[in-house]
Amino acid sequence: MRKLKYHVATTADGFISREDGSWDFFPTEGGHIPEFVESLNTYGAVLMGRKTYEVGLKVGVADPYPQLDSYVFSRTLKESPSPRVKLVSSDAAAVVRTLKEQPGRDLWLCGGGELATVLFAEGLVDEVILKLNPLLLGSGTPLLAHLKEPSRMELLSTKVYRGGVVLLHYSVLR
Repeated sequence: MRKLKYHVATTADGFISREDGSWDFFPTEGGHIPEFVESLNTYGAVLMGRKTYEVGLKVGVADPYPQLDSYVFSRTLKESPSPRVKLVSSDAAAVVRTLKEQPGRDLWLCGGGELATVLFAEGLVDEVILKLNPLLLGSGTPLLAHLKEPSRMELLSTKVYRGGVVLLHYSVLR
């Protein structure tokens, strides 16, 4: 069975973007960047919420990860701007369960605090990989919206990069 991994950059105070969805404050240089790009080869599909997807759309990028099967979860988008990007408008949990059962490489939950919250609540997230950045934002899109129950995790590994970025890899306990 494929694993669903919430692999996301976050600030030290738990935000994955500004209120407008932008994330230009995250460091774009350093050893963590080529390792992140290399990690994309371990995934077969990317899952993202509409707000995450629209960040790229605003600058003309309709298929941000052409090497992956792409799924955008949205109740408001009516058609995909790219034939390669599949829109999911209902029952995100059921779609993710089906994707996890299919053969292939793991699934990357790329972004969307709201989508992540839904998938955590359904017990579908298997691992969390946080690229913790040495920044305090104060407000923005939280890593998770509002979990009703805590999700306990076990630390699998850590890595500290020059510049203060820390990669934390967890397994979600059931």
